Amino acid sequence: MSFTKSVVLVVTALAVLLFAVPSASAAGACSSANATAAKASKRALVRATLCVLNAERARHRLRPLRLNHKLSRAAQRHSRAMARQRFFSHTSPGGASFVDRIRSTGYLSGARSWTVGENIAYGSGSRSTPRSIGSAWMNSPPHRANILSGSFRSIGIGVASGTPVGGGGGTYTTDFGRRS
Repeated sequence: MSFTKSVVLVVTALAVLLFAVPSASAAGACSSANATAAKASKRALVRATLCVLNAERARHRLRPLRLNHKLSRAAQRHSRAMARQRFFSHTSPGGASFVDRIRSTGYLSGARSWTVGENIAYGSGSRSTPRSIGSAWMNSPPHRANILSGSFRSIGIGVASGTPVGGGGGTYTTDFGRRS
């Protein structure tokens, strides 16, 4: 599959089982990083996820990602759809890819060039915290590559209550981007 624009496609529908033990990482100071979807607001979970991911980037001497409202809209809609419609994939049941979802927000409009990527995960109980999700992504090479890519400057984060397999927990989507 090719696009006329530069696209980072990490479409591993890796059902992150989240068995990685959360470590005392550079993300130790992130407020709400250990909060579950049932115990914190979506805003607090988004901020904590951003903090955890940026702490990992700082450990690797990378600039922090900036939260982008258009990427966040795409990510939030996808997390909510996965939890409600019970699917876990970068492609929606209707066939829309993450590039399609990002494009529909207007993020790519007017850009001469762009690069985008996406990570998805879900967990329940203590495995639904921003720290646990971040740890699982860092232990998965394709997800880690998105987090530590120096190409990305912006991020959208979506967190939905519930999981694609039903029950309590949280479903996370991060949409990464850079445009020029």
